[in-house]
Amino acid sequence: MPDPNLLSLRRKPGFSDAALLRPASVVLVAEEGEPAVALLARNMAAGGFAGRLLAVGVAPDGFEAFGTIAALPAAPDLAVLCLPAAALEPAMVALAARGCFAAICPGAAPDLHGIAARTGVRAMGQGSFGLAIPSIGLNATLSHLAPRRGRLALVTQSSALARAVIDWAEAEKLGFSLIAGIGGNADIGFATVLDWLARDTATGAILLDIRRIREPRRFVSAARAAARTRPVVALRAGGRLFDASGIADAVMGAVLRRAGVLRVAGLEDLLAAAETLARIGPMSGTRPEGIAIVANGTGMAHLAADAILAGGGHLAPFAPASEAALSIALPQGVALRNPLILGPNASTRLGEAAVMLAGLPEVGTVIALHAPMPGENAGAIREALTAAARASRAAPILVGWAGQATGGSERAALADAGIAVFPTPEAAVRGSLHLAADRRNRAAAAELPAADILDVAPDRAVVARLVARLRAEGRRAMSEEEALMVLAAYGMPTVPGRGAQGVEEAAAAAQMLRYPVVLKAWAPELRHKTEKGGVVLNLASAEAVREAARAMARRIPALAGYLVQRQAAPGLELRLRLGDDAMFGPWIGFGRGGTAADIDPDEGIDLPPLNRTLALALMARTRGARLLDGYRDHAAKDRGAIADSLVRLAQLAVDFPEIETLSINPLLAGAEGVLALDAALTLRAPGERARLSIPPYPAGLASPWTAKDGNLLTIRPIRPEDAAALGDFFHGLSAEDIRRRFFSALKDLSPAMKARLTQIDYDREMALVATRPVPGGADAILGVARLIREPGSQRGEFSVVVAGALKGQGLARTLMTRILDWGRVEGLREAVGQVLAENAPMLAFMRALGFTIHHLPEEEGVVEARLTL
Repeated sequence: MPDPNLLSLRRKPGFSDAALLRPASVVLVAEEGEPAVALLARNMAAGGFAGRLLAVGVAPDGFEAFGTIAALPAAPDLAVLCLPAAALEPAMVALAARGCFAAICPGAAPDLHGIAARTGVRAMGQGSFGLAIPSIGLNATLSHLAPRRGRLALVTQSSALARAVIDWAEAEKLGFSLIAGIGGNADIGFATVLDWLARDTATGAILLDIRRIREPRRFVSAARAAARTRPVVALRAGGRLFDASGIADAVMGAVLRRAGVLRVAGLEDLLAAAETLARIGPMSGTRPEGIAIVANGTGMAHLAADAILAGGGHLAPFAPASEAALSIALPQGVALRNPLILGPNASTRLGEAAVMLAGLPEVGTVIALHAPMPGENAGAIREALTAAARASRAAPILVGWAGQATGGSERAALADAGIAVFPTPEAAVRGSLHLAADRRNRAAAAELPAADILDVAPDRAVVARLVARLRAEGRRAMSEEEALMVLAAYGMPTVPGRGAQGVEEAAAAAQMLRYPVVLKAWAPELRHKTEKGGVVLNLASAEAVREAARAMARRIPALAGYLVQRQAAPGLELRLRLGDDAMFGPWIGFGRGGTAADIDPDEGIDLPPLNRTLALALMARTRGARLLDGYRDHAAKDRGAIADSLVRLAQLAVDFPEIETLSINPLLAGAEGVLALDAALTLRAPGERARLSIPPYPAGLASPWTAKDGNLLTIRPIRPEDAAALGDFFHGLSAEDIRRRFFSALKDLSPAMKARLTQIDYDREMALVATRPVPGGADAILGVARLIREPGSQRGEFSVVVAGALKGQGLARTLMTRILDWGRVEGLREAVGQVLAENAPMLAFMRALGFTIHHLPEEEGVVEARLTL
């Protein structure tokens, strides 16, 4: 039966995600003749729903039928609307009047978002596949099969893909905790469902089929929350079809990467990842990425090894100690190398050998491969592999059992036992690579960056004046000289140069610079200067500049001016870009520069804001990153300076959302730094501003504060680079303070906890820290206040703790006052927090701030403090 606690939540007015995704009653509102009515009614009635099924407009078997929505005996939690488009709004008005605020629209609904806004009824659709929650027997979908109960969740925009996944899962004996078809994503979309799944302990892995993200910022936030605790795998169809350049697809990949989501290339990869993650789940702790193969035949083993290397994985090397351990247990004559080939007569030892490999410290995943043999005891081999996979607590064991006539039934038996099993070596390798990629993605999303902060300290006034000048002149494109001035204002080294209107002015500018110089043309519509002869190098005299300028004017009739620059020494040419994606907004690109950048692109994409850790990772994702380390007679390039330039470019995107595009090409990289030689910047149309998909650091909330004893501190939002300082702060707390804050005798903050507490989403939570500078080191943290918004609500949960030396100085009150002010600005209506009933000082402090104290009958020894904001 539905959880009574959820029922109490749903009785509040307005939409509740619990009403949608854990309903106790569902009404089918339909007109006879609508295409989906019969299938939906049949699936809903056959599912064994634990709640109440109602119907309006139709009277299918298994439903309580009523003539109108107003006649329903009670407000249903969820409505399924099989109606013509014109009948949707009247029906949703009637549902709101009856107290129902969650709906599913399987058919056409051209103005669904507008209808939802006008009526208050939130809806999945248009073209929704429906909703299935097997644990409560709800199958309100357009599926041809009833999904079985399990731990996979599927959130999809495509009904066809949903049916394909359900069909495959049935054959593999895999089940679902939830299937949500959001269809056109016009109203309720990925974010609402992902927020629910992030809190759903019944969900072990999440599959996403993505076409369009309507609320990018909410999606990134919700996806990151879900991916912290379970694997999330995403597929996007049509990414290249609708954008041949591949930029939009690369931006989608960057968004998913920042959220800790594993992106796969196609349906086959999605199913392979689902097979692996559903049966194995997220692996705890850290493991190496090396894969070990054990097989009963050479051919199978070598196919798997080739697939690992071709897929970018690597075979785990066996250390001498590991070889010694293997030699004791394995049959004589087995070569102690990876792949480990036992031979056809030792198939029954596959399970034993797999467990041994899984225990080796250099192994992250084991693939056990079996090819059928004459006269073998297949059942014994299968039982040994099943026992091995279940017994391994270190590295996961994946099984590849080849063949169909005899292998098919054995794979089915292994699948029934919950083992990740595959029909070919290549398929097993795909599963192992997905497992490694998921582990790597989630680790990267929780990576603790270095404590050093790049102090960008830009001259924003210079950029603001340039932007104002362009607006006043009715221009959107800056000249190259103006664009380089913007970069210089943000601390990027630029080559010395001067603008010139005519030939003589260009010659005079050259005289003021050291020869040789470069002459460049500028015209508002000139995209690639080199194609039109708009760049001339190695000009060694004023007369050479004059000749080049005259010739350039003849070649380029629309010439608006010149730029004369000192010629730079040779270096590695790179390109840095700020672009704009129609779905996700600003993006940052890094890759090969020069005239061939667009012909043979090698570019990594990420999203602002960036820190050094993210910038270095962006650089490493390109093929050309290897050139930065130097080769032959080419010295290594200054990676730090390149990363700093990326961080500065990202900060520019944060500070000036009116910038649409900016290209630095080339950025010359050398052993001692970087130099921007050329830049192009375009503004958005007047009145347009970008919205970042990832919220930037809210630096405006930082301010100084003086304690009662005169000590000067800074109160500011926490940032990822504070991880080490937060650990030091925790170690400085007393055992009693820790017990009162965490309700347990916690000894240390794990890396995962430090990542969770410092890498926050500033749209959904805030943590303010009081810091004091430490000479030669990072800021020390002396107090923390936190307010976390509950997804889908206007309520936030608070916490506060200060160092013992700061107690009585007014710091806790200041931190709480400021964090509550943030909550008010963000639209929160209530702040709540749990306090140990024995914690008299905290209870007195809460009362002094205006909180009321309430006892929790279900939590003995704990009270709740509440404040209306």
